[in-house]
Amino acid sequence: MESFKDTIVKFLRLDNLVSNLTGYVETQVKLAKLEVRDEISKVLARGLVIGTALLFAFLFVVFFSIGLAHYLNAFWGHPYLGYWFIAAIYAVPCLVFLLFHKPISKAIEKYFANHIKNKNN
Repeated sequence: MESFKDTIVKFLRLDNLVSNLTGYVETQVKLAKLEVRDEISKVLARGLVIGTALLFAFLFVVFFSIGLAHYLNAFWGHPYLGYWFIAAIYAVPCLVFLLFHKPISKAIEKYFANHIKNKNN
């Protein structure tokens, strides 16, 4: 003898509804997993490209600085003035960032917050 619950479920044809709802939820979970996987692969690829570009930019700056320092040494006729001049060029932005790191940090934080907010809308 069937239970009362099974009889009502069959009478109201809720068994198909339950199976369809279960299938829908499972499909939505699979879709969410695929979307997350896709986003992760995009972020990793973008990070790899940016990291590689930053590495080459860093190498360019290093070798350009050394070459410019050698040129300035030859131009001024001293074996060290070019290096001091190039060091001073890098020291100025470093001091600016050290002195104004809080306002710069807040401005960058605000920019990213607005960017994320606009991307979500």
